[in-house]
Amino acid sequence: MAHETDPAAALHARLQARGETLATAESLTGGLLAGLLTDVPGASASYVGGVVAYATELKQALLGVPAELVAEHGVVSAPCAEAMAAGALTATGATWALSTTGVAGPTRQDGHPPGTVFVGVAGPGLLTSSRLALVGEREQVRRDTCARAVSVLIDILEGCAREEGDLR
Repeated sequence: MAHETDPAAALHARLQARGETLATAESLTGGLLAGLLTDVPGASASYVGGVVAYATELKQALLGVPAELVAEHGVVSAPCAEAMAAGALTATGATWALSTTGVAGPTRQDGHPPGTVFVGVAGPGLLTSSRLALVGEREQVRRDTCARAVSVLIDILEGCAREEGDLR
């Protein structure tokens, strides 16, 4: 089966089995995560869409990231990743949202070196983020961010399934 070797397909299968949907809010990945998710045949059954908010102003206007949060923590931060994910849920009505923000490189941003990335996750009763320290050139950081974002949500869904006694 394709989803045994393709994490994005595995994520869709898990979401579809649960009757749940996914949205994305991307910054450094610039739509690459949405592309990865929509490369899977039948993705429209679980992926509702996303927002690419590269500029800080768009993070605020489209995803509702508070200006105060940006001023205090910056856009390369766990609070920003979480606010972006929460904003994607609000904007799309999806069950789950993944967000990506960070520094792909080649230069530092807001004092953070390339490879500093935050993946946000919002869902039923959950708002969290993971900090990643990735290595490689710009494209590698962006690709690895997408792979890790998918992996983070799969791990969360597996944890939910164990709590529910349902190992789909």
